[in-house]
Amino acid sequence: MEKTIAAVSTPIGTGGISVIRISGDDAVQIADRVFVSVSGKKLSELKGYTSAYGKVYDKGELLDEAVATVFLAPHSYTGENVVELSCHGGMYITSQVLRAILDSGAVTAEAGEFTKRAFLNGKIDLTESEAVMDIISAKGRAAARSAIGIKEGRLRREIDDVKSSLIDSAAHLSAWADYPEEDIPEVSEDTLCENITNALSKLNSLIRGYDIGKSVKEGIDTLIIGKPNVGKSTLMNFLSGSEKSIVTDIPGTTRDIIEETVVLGNVVLLLSDTAGLRDTDNPIEKIGVERAKKRVQSCGLVLAVFDASRKLDENDYSMLEMLSDVPSVAVINKSDLNSVIDVDYIKSKVSEVVFISAVTGDGIDNLISAVEKITGAAEFDENTAVLSTERQRECTICAKNALEDALSALNGGFTLDAVTVSLEEAIQALLELTGERVSEVVVHGVFSKFCVGK
Repeated sequence: MEKTIAAVSTPIGTGGISVIRISGDDAVQIADRVFVSVSGKKLSELKGYTSAYGKVYDKGELLDEAVATVFLAPHSYTGENVVELSCHGGMYITSQVLRAILDSGAVTAEAGEFTKRAFLNGKIDLTESEAVMDIISAKGRAAARSAIGIKEGRLRREIDDVKSSLIDSAAHLSAWADYPEEDIPEVSEDTLCENITNALSKLNSLIRGYDIGKSVKEGIDTLIIGKPNVGKSTLMNFLSGSEKSIVTDIPGTTRDIIEETVVLGNVVLLLSDTAGLRDTDNPIEKIGVERAKKRVQSCGLVLAVFDASRKLDENDYSMLEMLSDVPSVAVINKSDLNSVIDVDYIKSKVSEVVFISAVTGDGIDNLISAVEKITGAAEFDENTAVLSTERQRECTICAKNALEDALSALNGGFTLDAVTVSLEEAIQALLELTGERVSEVVVHGVFSKFCVGK
């Protein structure tokens, strides 16, 4: 923290601009050594939240034009003095400007060090820090809006409410037990039980929402399966918006698994097109069919495609039996043709059935609704607090278990000392969740996942 750090905060490559961030006590002085404004003013003479246009030099040699923006402590992202130099994009220019800054006294920032300093300086808590990477990596609207809400403190406020209630209860118990000579009201077991039950309810709600939130954020491993020539590859191409899969009238064209990430409504699908499921003597096609069958049991969602103009056969019946324990949507394709398929039988095996035309796009809205329903994304409220990392989930489960122990002690007739111990364990877990009491190992683990310039 005593060193001034610098790093490129925009992606490395060709672009309009690159932003190089400098943070620390000497950030402004170091920037003044390489940047000369056209007004002649030094950056140290500027107020915070002020920008200046000028040129960047390295030992008297002109490197580039740039805009310098000054943020003075504590009103900056890191809570320290910060200067951001916006120069022309491009690997060479960017690297030369960064090198000049490092030669002038800064050191290279570690992964996530800017956000780590923001946390250590009390600008954000640990949940808000973790939300920064979720904002950067968001693949869809719901994931982005949820992450922004967490960054603005939505989860912290929810945890603070629970924590405050538990601290009040624990403090009352301790004061009543430790100072019997004082006129402290006796602890009401009914009130204590109610407080613990309410806290448990909130924590259980957060834990239940974790898997859905994770799916919205990271995406769902989704498999497209079906017989040859039912329209699997056409559906894959339509959803991905590109010719990912080969489409022909020849059965068995797709022999390996073709993958693409697509956004369907509020759901991110890690989509895989597979070989057509059928009995075949072709050894290469057979390998593709076996791979597809293995993936069915491990994936998070199956889009089972049928041809509306063809009757069900043994391959279809076998595929439907495979889907008994797998979240699935039956996609009856070629809805623009005369339908002869046994829809009632399909509905008896798969809860969600939709009709579409993968060629025209008709029925895609129904497919979106079905996918959102079966994955739980339809219930996902981007405006509520959610746990976004496994670390947060583990802390919440630890707090939940401690509160369950407290209730058991209370209902089992144990002394209130035993209840106090469990309440304190729950409070410690919640303090670790928000980062108010957390080990250096945990902090390092959180920020090591960040990119260098963030």
